[in-house]
Amino acid sequence: MAQQVQEKYEESYLYKVRHSAAHVMAQAVLEMFPDGKITIGPPVENGFYYDFDLPRNLTPEDLEQIEKRMRQIVAGKHEFKKTVISAEEAKKIFADQPYKIELIEGLEKGGFDEYGNPLTEKPEISIYQHDTFTDLCRGPHVANTKEIKPDAFKLTSIAGAYWRGDENNKQLQRLYGTAWESKKQLEEYLHQLEEAKKRDHRKLGRELEIFVFDEEVGPGLPLWLPNGGIIIEELEKLAKEMEEKAGYSRVRTPVVSKEDLFLHSGHLPYYAESMYPPMELEGVKYYVKPMNCPMHHKIFGSKGRSYRDLPIRLAEYGTCYRYEKSGELFGLMRVRSMQMNDAHIYVTEEQFEKEFLGVVDLYLKYFDLFGIEKYVMRFSKHGKAGLGKKYVDNERLWLKTEEMVRRAMTNGNIPFVEVEDEAAFYGPKIDVQIWSVIGREFSLATNQVDFAQPARFDLKFTNSEGHDEMPLCIHRAPLSTHERMVGFLLEHYAGNFPVWLSPEQARVISITDEQNEYAEGIAKQLRENGIRASADLSSQRMNAKIRNAQMMKVPYMIVVGKNEMEAGQVSLRVRDGSQQNGFALSEFIARAKDRIQRRASGL
Repeated sequence: MAQQVQEKYEESYLYKVRHSAAHVMAQAVLEMFPDGKITIGPPVENGFYYDFDLPRNLTPEDLEQIEKRMRQIVAGKHEFKKTVISAEEAKKIFADQPYKIELIEGLEKGGFDEYGNPLTEKPEISIYQHDTFTDLCRGPHVANTKEIKPDAFKLTSIAGAYWRGDENNKQLQRLYGTAWESKKQLEEYLHQLEEAKKRDHRKLGRELEIFVFDEEVGPGLPLWLPNGGIIIEELEKLAKEMEEKAGYSRVRTPVVSKEDLFLHSGHLPYYAESMYPPMELEGVKYYVKPMNCPMHHKIFGSKGRSYRDLPIRLAEYGTCYRYEKSGELFGLMRVRSMQMNDAHIYVTEEQFEKEFLGVVDLYLKYFDLFGIEKYVMRFSKHGKAGLGKKYVDNERLWLKTEEMVRRAMTNGNIPFVEVEDEAAFYGPKIDVQIWSVIGREFSLATNQVDFAQPARFDLKFTNSEGHDEMPLCIHRAPLSTHERMVGFLLEHYAGNFPVWLSPEQARVISITDEQNEYAEGIAKQLRENGIRASADLSSQRMNAKIRNAQMMKVPYMIVVGKNEMEAGQVSLRVRDGSQQNGFALSEFIARAKDRIQRRASGL
């Protein structure tokens, strides 16, 4: 959740309800496990959680029992009472709770709040009490438990979580729940959750044979199956067409490079924790690349440039590797191997606005193509306190480039929200949050300004007066990575890809073995016309063959029996349930080719 949105959420009544529900849940769990250890229990988007160190694993049956006890507690109308206390008093209260003691010590030093977040100043130490439960907490909460409506909350799942997100610490049990202001809101949310489960890209990825993970290969390193390979090819074809029209040149760069390159770029030490450890060969350290930027800068700097050459747009679907923490890996959405729809645009200051808005226009064209109707452009700026640590230490250029982005977006009439302290380390950026058709939020595209790298690499062009001048660099990835984009599209379409993106566009189904040769001939004609097609010539009954095609979400099923073969026709069944008998094959081919060539959303 973006910082400003998060701050608004923390001020809301719903935040208080969920925070209070987390405390009630912790009380119920400790009553079930008196020797259990509690850690933290914050509200999160759409709900809350609490992490526990318990003597045994929780079960779905436990959730029912905990929920039942929670309803009894909320009915008691117990007041939430806040008390500010000293660190010594807090340690006495939580003497048998080691995780709380660790948090109290952090508060005492002024280093961390009760959730383990870093602090800039020493906070007060407070507890909240209701009924028999006491927790280390800064609040806020509702006035009493009765405000947590018994028919408007539900425990949703159990997961593992490392203490403080560090995989070197003990793994805890995280119990998730959701709470709303009314029963209707809860029911709507639970319906959305059920729909999301059906659309889970990890589940669909397996079922539709798009990608797999393998332990011997390694976590976060997806293997793309043939169907996934087709989707990737189509996305690359789309990007190449769009970028060629926009004047991009395509380049290719190595997967590994010397340590010196990343020291030169400044990514080391800023980015070291997210990089795979180096390999040493002949006394030289090499890294697998986590991004393409430094190599593109090298390409720009490989020869002299004139102002007449600019803008120069270098694009690459380069494979990058980032060492994401194990606990943060999530299907295709958070991986360690990624193929990025990357490009760097080198511009003069006068060209900046037009080029920056050109990238935004590219986003909007993609959104229209994929039916993405809800999105937010987040203008991510630097935080002054992070200069020299989190961000390049040049306040003047930060303010200058942030104003350039603000002015471009305003002049382009592009709605955006400003977010503090979320920029890239080398410059401000526009991050694009999109929502799928079921309302699930994704961070997808980015449009970044880089004022630091051109200076570090001494990039120059000769201006109209014959003097050397440094270009600005725009770093953009409108289609994100193959991994995240395919994951989003799987959930967005529920696996029912539009025809142009479907791995298998048509399946020819013979009713008996007598039509097998005719069916294979039709499949061959379809392939010759650029339609991805196969023939199911198995001994299964027709209904089973149709069911198999439907399970693989094939858009078109062409059924041929004795009558169709004698008439030289086909019967067409469409994924949406419609069908047409006695259909000329040439008519179907024209229909399918039209949908494919236009990249139409309909069947």
